[in-house]
Amino acid sequence: MTDRNLSSGPSRAIVIGAGLGGLSAAMRLGAKGYEVTLLDRLDRAGGRGSSLTRNGHRFDLGPTIVTVPQVFRQLWAECGRDFDAEVDLRPVDPYYEIRWRDGSTFTVRQDEDAMVEEVRRLSPGDVPGYRKFLEDSEARYLFGFEGLGRRPMNKLGDLLRELPGFVRLRADRSVWGHAKARVRDPRLRMALSFHPLFIGGDPTHVTSMYILVSHLEKEFGVHYAMGGVQAMADAMVRVIGEQGGTVRQGAEVDEILTSSGRATGVRLTDGETLRADIVVSNADPGHTYAHLLRNTVRKRWTDRRLDRARWSMGLFVWYFGTRGTKGMWKDVGHHTILNGPRYTGLLRDIFMRRHLAQDMSVYLHRPSVTDPTVAPEGDDTFYALSPVPNLHGEKSVDWAEMGETYRQNLARVLDEHLIPGFADCLSASEHFTPETFRTRYLSPHGAGFSLEPRIFQSAWFRPHNISEEVENLFLVGAGTHPGAGIPSVVTSSEVLTQLVPDAPRPLVREVRLAAE
Repeated sequence: MTDRNLSSGPSRAIVIGAGLGGLSAAMRLGAKGYEVTLLDRLDRAGGRGSSLTRNGHRFDLGPTIVTVPQVFRQLWAECGRDFDAEVDLRPVDPYYEIRWRDGSTFTVRQDEDAMVEEVRRLSPGDVPGYRKFLEDSEARYLFGFEGLGRRPMNKLGDLLRELPGFVRLRADRSVWGHAKARVRDPRLRMALSFHPLFIGGDPTHVTSMYILVSHLEKEFGVHYAMGGVQAMADAMVRVIGEQGGTVRQGAEVDEILTSSGRATGVRLTDGETLRADIVVSNADPGHTYAHLLRNTVRKRWTDRRLDRARWSMGLFVWYFGTRGTKGMWKDVGHHTILNGPRYTGLLRDIFMRRHLAQDMSVYLHRPSVTDPTVAPEGDDTFYALSPVPNLHGEKSVDWAEMGETYRQNLARVLDEHLIPGFADCLSASEHFTPETFRTRYLSPHGAGFSLEPRIFQSAWFRPHNISEEVENLFLVGAGTHPGAGIPSVVTSSEVLTQLVPDAPRPLVREVRLAAE
């Protein structure tokens, strides 16, 4: 048991969870002078951005697309370091290709003129509407990302000040509704509206504020970190260690300890107790409130409210390697999106009916075309992701029964439409289902991205970065403000620094050197 007198020595912070939100929070707290201990139950840092290796193939388990690298450069700069000197980030162009079952394609690039010509190729009459959509996207980026997304939203007044902007920008309209208002071609409507799926939202219900992602891509590009997101997480761990902090893998927090309504530390599953001046949770807010604070009386985030919330969809992800295929499927690049025969109907099955449909849409990641270290020489590493219903409700999918069946169905779709003959070359295979997300990441209902980012589950309506239930407790990550996706998750720790004061008793440089 560790129960140090907190009135002496440097101010201490405990961070629960080594996802990108927790790692960036630990870095920023270290820069503010705190002695940081980061606790994570997995064997490697990164959370959903960690990796696994099978038969020489390294698989990114979660996020694969890095946009807005400036959020990382700012993070590193706040720690007195140079991001680009420590992480090898490469631009990917084209960003991705969208394919439909009728054989038509849409290639997304950074160059606006090239994009206009791509729109013209599919639907000449939609060029003016596309240009207007880009203007709409930039306006929402300035308001939603650079504005409220980088400021605390824990007071009702914070929300009320933003209401005129929400009204002006038609936040009541869905992303799908906004795309329909700008273009007529159904393929373009899909291409301009699918982005909320990357952060767990139903495009037909998520607020149109999220069309800002189109501007993020256009303005900042799409990038890949050599070594995967895992390499970024490993670099963050090094920074924390060199600040004098500690990262402990295989250390699972069972409870946040409180006294007189204040967080005072944590208890691990093995019974060890750690005390701290502040506690930051990068665990899903649902897990934080329902489990880690299960012995604390809660007024807002009660079990009943969490159960009534709308959670993001689940994910079926198949990680597989192929032998001797480096020169095959030359038309399949780093990122490919294969749209299913239905769009809005499939979304309705996933989000509203929670029905596992026979048809599917697929995102295929092929990092081996960019990064030769992910596979043995001459081989390929893939991951294929398909959105599926989460586990909420009494009639959720039994993945123990359906997992292999769904994988075989996914293999058939890939063979028929993207990488024919790949099954004969398989050299590694593993799949994750929503049940894996529930047990591995402690994600409520196996949701892939925590709470769905609907308008009444965003900004002030989302779990706050400073806990509404317990003093000295703060939240970062996908389930809090501003939301899911790599830029927003890292930005949540930027919001955190506006709520947490500099360490009253800072960790001095001599102590850091001794720790090294």
